[in-house]
Amino acid sequence: MEIEFFCRPDDSRAWYQFWRDRRWQWYLDLGLTEGRLQLREHEAAELAHYSCGTADIEYAFPFLADGEYGELEGIAHRGDFDLRSHMEGKLVRRDGELVLETGPDGKPRQRGSGRDLSYFDDVSRERYVPHVIEPSAGADRAVLAFLCDAYSEDSVPDEKGNPRERTVLKLHPRLAPLKAAILPLVKKDGMPEVATDLYRKLKKRMPCMYDEKGSVGRRYARQDEAGTPWCLTIDGQTMTDNTVTLRDRDSLTQERVPIEECVELLTERLQ
Repeated sequence: MEIEFFCRPDDSRAWYQFWRDRRWQWYLDLGLTEGRLQLREHEAAELAHYSCGTADIEYAFPFLADGEYGELEGIAHRGDFDLRSHMEGKLVRRDGELVLETGPDGKPRQRGSGRDLSYFDDVSRERYVPHVIEPSAGADRAVLAFLCDAYSEDSVPDEKGNPRERTVLKLHPRLAPLKAAILPLVKKDGMPEVATDLYRKLKKRMPCMYDEKGSVGRRYARQDEAGTPWCLTIDGQTMTDNTVTLRDRDSLTQERVPIEECVELLTERLQ
């Protein structure tokens, strides 16, 4: 996936820094561990002949050797190479400058379109060939990194207070396939009807599911493995005071929340 960002030549270095830092922060904001992520600026010998600067965002995948990183995304400052190549023909770098490549006869090896792709700025009243900043990310690599970083194993108390090994996918809520699960404690006493009504309201705002199969502990475990950040349990107390148990996947904290506030509360947390 690529972004082609066009800018004034005099501002291109600042925009390169902006996109480099913004893309780095995007991965952190969605949950990748900073200690497993690195931003590596290319040495001069690594740069493509047209490049004014390139940085790679890399992740320490668990299947790599210690100290090794795999590339997630590259952010390249391509200068005016792309547009000038379209206009003039094939370019090469000589003495630090991009020039038109010519053959033994002195004629261009590859002619450009001849179209004028320069831009006239109405505010500054100047014409220039824009520079291009190109962030280029691999969707499959990013998904793999988020899954690797989210996978966790720990120990939690079961319904009797005994320790139980837990596999949990600690995905950022915005990346989790399901945002919430609605669970009636038992399949009677009006709890399924209340849970179904809450599910119908919540699914209009976010992907969620209704689950009534098995003990509530087993249902929590299923949702933990799927990466669902929140579970809403309808129990006996719900039938008397209209509150539900809101369980957090990562902290395992449980709080009582008025049922009429659940939709807005989870919408706010998700945003």
